[in-house]
Amino acid sequence: MSPPSPRAGAPRAVVGVLALQGDFAEHAQMIESLGARAVEVRSPAELDEVEGLVLPGGESTTLSMLLDWSGVREPLERRLRSGMPALGTCAGMILLAREVVGGRPDQRTFAAIDLGVRRNAFGRQVDSFEADLDVEGIEGGAMHAVFIRAPVVERVGPGVEVLATVEVAGVHRPVVCREGAVLVAAFHPELAGDGRLHALLIDAVLTARRSGVSAAP
Repeated sequence: MSPPSPRAGAPRAVVGVLALQGDFAEHAQMIESLGARAVEVRSPAELDEVEGLVLPGGESTTLSMLLDWSGVREPLERRLRSGMPALGTCAGMILLAREVVGGRPDQRTFAAIDLGVRRNAFGRQVDSFEADLDVEGIEGGAMHAVFIRAPVVERVGPGVEVLATVEVAGVHRPVVCREGAVLVAAFHPELAGDGRLHALLIDAVLTARRSGVSAAP
């Protein structure tokens, strides 16, 4: 699936990747392969350049501390509140969720999607697994998903769409969810070389550009 092209003469979509920790380089390569311009975001000035943002996998508490240290948290919070499209994968899902079940008392999230998630709920690194998922709205067949110390969605708000689930011990768990322009996945699509969720993000960026929502400040 390829994102729609902007109008003739319009610049490419500019999509940032939070590059404080985690597998951000793979996400940036995926974005470039889809025809958008990728920007690695480590500072508020770099955040100002972008129209949408990927929050990648990594260690969610470390990423949270680095967001404060870098000064990116507050401007990113404002951009998300203003409607900037975002894609959060694995730890990025945790950072975008409204609440972290069993998380640290001082753990802060962006509350950009109305989910309650639990960290590392599928198990430790040795319990990583892979699965083929049918994702609603995604063409081209099943999406191969790589789960590494993945979070579990334990609560879904009324405005959230569940686009895919995975069966674990006889229970179907949501693993791809969307609310407005915010899309999250419990797995690592970039590790499987599948850019279809990234394409949805670029689509949301171009839609927001046309409406004037996500233009950089």
